[in-house]
Amino acid sequence: MLPCLNEAAALPWVLSRMPAGFRPLVVDNASTDDSARVAASHGARVVPAAVRGFGAACDAGLRAASSPVVCFMDADASLDPAELPRVVAALLEDRDPGAGGVPALVLGRRRPVGRGAWPPHARLGNAVLARSLNRRAGTRLRDLGPMRAARREDLLALDLADRRFGYPLEMVLRAARAGWRIAELDVPYLPRTGASKVTGTVGGTVRAVRDMRRVLAEVAP
Repeated sequence: MLPCLNEAAALPWVLSRMPAGFRPLVVDNASTDDSARVAASHGARVVPAAVRGFGAACDAGLRAASSPVVCFMDADASLDPAELPRVVAALLEDRDPGAGGVPALVLGRRRPVGRGAWPPHARLGNAVLARSLNRRAGTRLRDLGPMRAARREDLLALDLADRRFGYPLEMVLRAARAGWRIAELDVPYLPRTGASKVTGTVGGTVRAVRDMRRVLAEVAP
């Protein structure tokens, strides 16, 4: 799933890098540019999510997907789809879904590559939230990685409610409290294509941190 808001310039590179066996599903979150047409012309399935919000787009994609294993990643070319097989391999390595194994969530821990890939204010906000999450949920994570993989039915069972920027944190928090195995592995994090709406601006980072702090306060221990 690639939640998408005005990413027409980035989508050709992202979709051209999609590995064999992975079916891209672009969730168009009411883009005002040519994102939907560009995505379709590069072979992606396009799902509309008319209500703006990162969580709303992720939820729409999750419900529209049909694969037993699903992945999330940003559509702005900051993450390379070529890394997805490694993330999925880490998900599948030690659980037999038919044997009642523990659900799993794998996060791609960002390693910046290139100048401007991860601005200091965004990195600081992420570190503060990761520490808060670790204290509350008993995890030992260093990043709330935007590239991630899990089984679709397991994610639906978490009944995630946030429809804004708190969605990624809520996923990890509820998974940890449900006893999931949560793993991290390093993935390169590149300078995004086009203007950033969140991490590239102080205002966007503040909004994301505010949404995530609200999730930390609302989700019961």
